[in-house]
Amino acid sequence: MPVLIAGVLLMAVTACGGGGTDSGSGSGDGKGKDGATQQGKQSEAVVSIAPKDGAKSVKTSGALKVSAGKGKLTQVEVKDAKGAEIAGEITDGGATWTPSSHLAASTKYTVHAVAKDSAGREAAEDSSFTTLTPQNTFAGSFTPEDGSTVGVGMPFSIRFTRGITHPEDVEKAITVKTEPAVDVEGHWFGNDRLDFRPEKYWAEGTKVTVDLNLDGVEGRPGVYGKQAKTVKFTIGRNQVSIVDAKKHTMKVTQDGKVIKTIPVTTGKPGYDTWNGQMVMSEKLTVTRMNGETVGYGGEYDIKDVPHAIRLTDSGTFVHGNYWGGGAFGNFNASHGCVGLRDVRGGWSKSVPAAWFFNHSMIGDVVVVKNSHDDTVAPGNGLNGWNMSWEKWKS
Repeated sequence: MPVLIAGVLLMAVTACGGGGTDSGSGSGDGKGKDGATQQGKQSEAVVSIAPKDGAKSVKTSGALKVSAGKGKLTQVEVKDAKGAEIAGEITDGGATWTPSSHLAASTKYTVHAVAKDSAGREAAEDSSFTTLTPQNTFAGSFTPEDGSTVGVGMPFSIRFTRGITHPEDVEKAITVKTEPAVDVEGHWFGNDRLDFRPEKYWAEGTKVTVDLNLDGVEGRPGVYGKQAKTVKFTIGRNQVSIVDAKKHTMKVTQDGKVIKTIPVTTGKPGYDTWNGQMVMSEKLTVTRMNGETVGYGGEYDIKDVPHAIRLTDSGTFVHGNYWGGGAFGNFNASHGCVGLRDVRGGWSKSVPAAWFFNHSMIGDVVVVKNSHDDTVAPGNGLNGWNMSWEKWKS
């Protein structure tokens, strides 16, 4: 009895194998044994990822590279721990991929890469690594502030806490987008200040978005940026005021039309006011002005100057003046500032200085002409408009 059962089982196994000569299974489906072998072959493509899997303290620039041998890259995804993808480009006919920008510091990244060989078979590789934690960092203080509305002359200006020796890398990490679109270029003043502006004054209503992707940028050897911030500001109404030092007047214009003419006094001989285009960078309801701070010794020390608006870093202001007597509209009596009639304490809203102060905003432009001094230096304040567009871009 046991022998009989074994024979039956053996016949069943043989039948399930489908090995009969009449089954037509060898090549009747168009694939056959050779086709199945070809389909099962491993891809000849080889994906290589640098740095190696699990690497620590990886440099934020120049270290990440994906390549393919005996095939072409078809997909590369690099993401940080939050899932944000790093942009990059496949080049050399599919042989290599490199990131389009630097990486952030102290960040873990994952890499997924796929390549195909000449037969279309895929090979994939996954890896992860962590970037370095900097021992030395730099940051930037900027103007205007996020969310602010500013005048048409306002550049985006950023001052760095450390001198930058890799300016191209730092500038590349800052993008400026506008709505409506306009070409915006950067210009370095020394190695610690970078300003951005368009060729002409901003159009009224322009919305500006600045992305500071400085985290991980090596600004100088061993010193890395630590900022990742977006700044947005809007351009307000178009106000430009023209001061004529010879006629002792200031014409305030909006959209090119004069809305008010104000008598002024400018710098007296030997203390002439700068000529040129100057951008308002600070507004102070009252401030102290001491000649010692601008190289004029003890010639003056006024503790309560009202309605002061800064035009240069070196100390040029448009401000209220309650001690000028009959100078306004008649002769120049200041130490280089533009003075408008005011009252002590700045309490009156009807005086010219108060009116101008209340109708001005950071970023408005004051143009001085017909003074006996030189044109203000472009880096003295936010006054890059005194530089040609060609020189600005160079």
